[in-house]
Amino acid sequence: MEKTLEKTLEIETKTADAGVDKKEQIANIDFKMVTFALAGKDYAIDILKIKEIAKAGRFTYVPNSAPFVIGVYNLRGEIIPIIDLRIFFNIPVPERVGEEQESIIIISFGEQKYGVVVDRIDRVVGIQSSSIQPPHPLFGDINIKYIYGVVENADRLYILLDVDRIFGLKNGERYEIAQDLTVLRTQSLPPEAKTAAPSSKETSAAANSPAAQSMPMQKNTAASSSAKAASVAQAASAPAQSAQNEPEFSFIADGLASFKNFYVSDINETWARKRYADWKKERAGAKLQILNADDADAFLKPFYSRCSASWWTKEYADAVYAALPDNHAKQIQVWNPGCGGGYEAYSLACLLTKRYPDAKIRIYAQDTDLLAVSNAPLMLMKKTEATSWYEPFLTQTASGEWTFTSHIKDSIMFEYHDCMHANPIPQVDIVFSRDFLSFVPDSCRENVLTDFYEKIRGSGFALVGDNEVLADQNNWFEVMNDSVIIYSKQ
Repeated sequence: MEKTLEKTLEIETKTADAGVDKKEQIANIDFKMVTFALAGKDYAIDILKIKEIAKAGRFTYVPNSAPFVIGVYNLRGEIIPIIDLRIFFNIPVPERVGEEQESIIIISFGEQKYGVVVDRIDRVVGIQSSSIQPPHPLFGDINIKYIYGVVENADRLYILLDVDRIFGLKNGERYEIAQDLTVLRTQSLPPEAKTAAPSSKETSAAANSPAAQSMPMQKNTAASSSAKAASVAQAASAPAQSAQNEPEFSFIADGLASFKNFYVSDINETWARKRYADWKKERAGAKLQILNADDADAFLKPFYSRCSASWWTKEYADAVYAALPDNHAKQIQVWNPGCGGGYEAYSLACLLTKRYPDAKIRIYAQDTDLLAVSNAPLMLMKKTEATSWYEPFLTQTASGEWTFTSHIKDSIMFEYHDCMHANPIPQVDIVFSRDFLSFVPDSCRENVLTDFYEKIRGSGFALVGDNEVLADQNNWFEVMNDSVIIYSKQ
């Protein structure tokens, strides 16, 4: 692969390489990178992450995709998403004229490929890996968390990008490169929960549509609403003091946080303690502590809500349908943080369309997993699944595959956004956040819960995971219908 890239770039690099010091040729080169330009600055990507380079301009637009996803492209029969790094990094982009050719780097992760648009592709540079220096906040116009390091070569300073982090592939790691990056990845749920969720998981598209007053507002003043929101946050963010007084349970909680970014709190402590009792029976004669990721997976296996990271069964869809209150509004806004790969967002869109046929549904599905939100608009359904309750909302493609109707697709806006940062979405009628709050660290949960409370309209409601609760009953009113619980504001 390296030889292929070097051959492709040979013409472009001849002139640039002519003046390179001959000492570089005899250096112990153990790292190669493809260099390119963004807004006049030099950047680079590890050559092992790159499949090929290309020139292309005819991209197919995908409705409701994130701003930095400029479309999809047919690469020799393979459909790949095209991502403009300039938009992703908030770098000014000149207006495209017609279908002018763009410089594209094709990045490969396993079986998935992505096209990355840059200003200009330069050349292949070989260096010693020991020459890579840690990033500094002053380097480049981009967030330091996306920089792997910086390296000087032939009197040019290159910013080496961390594509694994840009594309969210480090969300599942059990360690943190820097303490201040912990927040970014904590909402990334394991595969059992949301195909790669969080952590509702910066360049989100601001919703410009006005928030329709679709439900009657409660007569609360802004001051009382803020006070209640603060009260809600305080109750749920306080760590479980009783856990601290029980060393064994405390060790379990620490292990879950370390290996799975799962935080025991008032949101899930009831479930955690019940699970701990079962865990002691299961581990009779063995160590109770969570010693590795496998132990954490085993402990959390019963936690995840029904139909997580999968299409909803008819039984679960019917249960959620029965719990939805009457609403005669013309527009219903929904916030779905930690949407993962899109199973939940599509299922919710179909169900709400069925429950409120006369309303315009708008779902803001957010996640920090770039791969997940980029692929979600292209999601297909197997033939066996298409015969289920989803059937009225599906259409068959020319190739015989099943996809959702344009009406359903247009109702969902998949966005790359960390929900632990300021959120630009308008007020909503529904917050649908199953198994999400348990993966938000204590230091951030207060802000997230406050955001939930303030974003929900007066008579709106929140739905959390099967094994989660909104603990402060003074501000949330619990309504249970069959096996589904919703929380409305008091």
